Amino acid sequence: MAKELTARNKDEAQVLDSLFQLIHSRKGAKPKTSYTAKLFGKGIAKIAAKLGEESVETVIAGIGESRARVVAESADLLYHLLVLWAARGVKPADVWAELRRREGVSGLQEKASRTKGRKKPKSKRG
Repeated sequence: MAKELTARNKDEAQVLDSLFQLIHSRKGAKPKTSYTAKLFGKGIAKIAAKLGEESVETVIAGIGESRARVVAESADLLYHLLVLWAARGVKPADVWAELRRREGVSGLQEKASRTKGRKKPKSKRG
């Protein structure tokens, strides 16, 4: 059964890789022919704003909407995340490698390692 789950998980992960390839192929396409190309044409700030919007919609669905809405909003969120990755030159393999690097590390330890040496921004209040 574990082998079956592993094969299934690989197939499911392939969906994201395939979608990323499709998204990446739309770079430079005519915005009139593709929503993805339209997003690329609007630039990183618009792509990031759209990702933020989808994040909020996913949170709202997660709090009080149906399972189907959570699924639909999650799909939108993942799509817009992949668009951002493509726009910034991040490949899914880069993210998968980072997740593999974090395997076996507690979330608290991992977060602490990212915040060491960072200075908190000074408040503008005076």
